[in-house]
Amino acid sequence: MPIVYPYQQYGGLWNLTSQSQAQGQGTWPVQPQPYLYAWGAGNYGNLGLGNTTNYSSPKQVGSLTNWLSFSGGYRHVIALKTNGTLWSWGNNSSGQLGLGNTTYYSSPKQIGALTNWSSIAVIYNGSAAIKTDGTLWSWGLNQFGSLGLGDITNRSSPVQIGSLTTWSKVGGGRSNIGAIKTDGTLWVWGGNLYGQLGLGNLTPYSSPKQVGSLTNWLNISSGQYSFYAIKTDGTFWSWGLGASGVLGLGNVTYYSSPKQVGSLTNWSLIASGTNASFALALKTDGTIWSWGANGQGQLGLSSTITYSSPKQIGALNNWSKIAIGTATSIATTLDGKLWVWGNNSSGQLGLGNNTNYSSPKQVGGLTSWLSVSAGSYISMGIAKT
Repeated sequence: MPIVYPYQQYGGLWNLTSQSQAQGQGTWPVQPQPYLYAWGAGNYGNLGLGNTTNYSSPKQVGSLTNWLSFSGGYRHVIALKTNGTLWSWGNNSSGQLGLGNTTYYSSPKQIGALTNWSSIAVIYNGSAAIKTDGTLWSWGLNQFGSLGLGDITNRSSPVQIGSLTTWSKVGGGRSNIGAIKTDGTLWVWGGNLYGQLGLGNLTPYSSPKQVGSLTNWLNISSGQYSFYAIKTDGTFWSWGLGASGVLGLGNVTYYSSPKQVGSLTNWSLIASGTNASFALALKTDGTIWSWGANGQGQLGLSSTITYSSPKQIGALNNWSKIAIGTATSIATTLDGKLWVWGNNSSGQLGLGNNTNYSSPKQVGGLTSWLSVSAGSYISMGIAKT
């Protein structure tokens, strides 16, 4: 019977087969490795599990351990590996998988053969990615010029946006994309029905347009018809549709140019989603905040009351990563635990049932979750097991 010695490694114990191994003799067991897990609605193959089945608890996607990041759209997923390759699966009705066709896939498929992809984002039925050379690419549905290619033609393979090599971050909403350049300027394009491009009008644009002239934009996130950004000074800004108080400005007004949310300077990260009408945010003190629609408890405030300004979730100050789906929230704490709340109609909370929860619930007992993401009725995470 194995003897367990208390050598902490990657959030768990090493199981040693003999005392000699603990003393440095023999062969050490394999260390825990990071695997990708998915759960929730699988009806388009968007869980990457080779089928169209729903799962209400985390299921491992394949056996590979080199997943780096991932992003979920309406019913599709784009993922990046540590070797710089790009992968996709799920709904492909508009070519959003980037595979040169409109065929649905229920398991990961590599997009091309390049190994220099560095960051990714999704829109409702489209995708975007940046390469290590600073170029920006997009593909999928282009109804409102949301691909930034100067037209409204769909693409089923990655196409470069312009010729610049200075893109550093990219984020997508329902029908628009935003990106930050290495000089700290913010650029947007796509649908603009509610002023979500922040350009002071309601005009859609099919090529990148700069938001103001500032050079201190740091992080961005886009919701269904709203846009959020954090500056290098820690201030938080929002614009677009204000229904359900989703902008966090204390009202339900829409704004077509950036408005500061409160006066605090300790915001660090914002999360929204392509089909979501609420948002989450982290502060530098490790607290987590939410606002917007709350009919299914997605704000995590132990109620279904809508709030138009940020409200703190609980009293913990060790939150680390955040993501949201349609009406679902998912987050990790610094101790590697995974927490969920909100809508659970397809089992996307990963709790083994279909019950909604209005306050954070821990998923299983793992303490090795590294990152999370969510899409429309699906959730995903990387954990070392």
